[in-house]
Amino acid sequence: MSNSTESYSTESNSTISEPGAPMQCARDLMTASPITIAADASLYDVHQLMRQYNIRHIPVTDDKQHLVGMLTQKVIIAQVMKIISVFGADALERKEKQTPVSEIMLTRFDTVDSSDQLIDIAKFFLNNRHGCMPVLEAKKLVGVLTSSDFIRLSISLMEKS
Repeated sequence: MSNSTESYSTESNSTISEPGAPMQCARDLMTASPITIAADASLYDVHQLMRQYNIRHIPVTDDKQHLVGMLTQKVIIAQVMKIISVFGADALERKEKQTPVSEIMLTRFDTVDSSDQLIDIAKFFLNNRHGCMPVLEAKKLVGVLTSSDFIRLSISLMEKS
């Protein structure tokens, strides 16, 4: 796991491997090709994507799919509350459209490599209370792992036993 600096749909592109194949690394469980956003997009754009896809995390990438930032529901809510407290609820949409993602995105966060072991990632999630971790290959975003992916895996394993 590395410390670094987008998101996915709940229509899970998660790849709970072939039946009977053991899931061992991030690429086996991750949601591939996550929904992402550019740093020059607005808070309004992020808010719309989160609503449309019912997601809580959105990776921020450049045009080469390099991960440059991360947006979480917590960051978005904090920014929305700040706007409302300073400018009032009537100004929310206008101020959201004026707020670039680059000003609010997280630039320090944990990532995993697609070959990292799921057991290690699961322990890290649990010990550090993470809800989402970007998955990288050669410094490019290839997926995300979420707590929901691990819940889906747990259900799948329980159904098999």
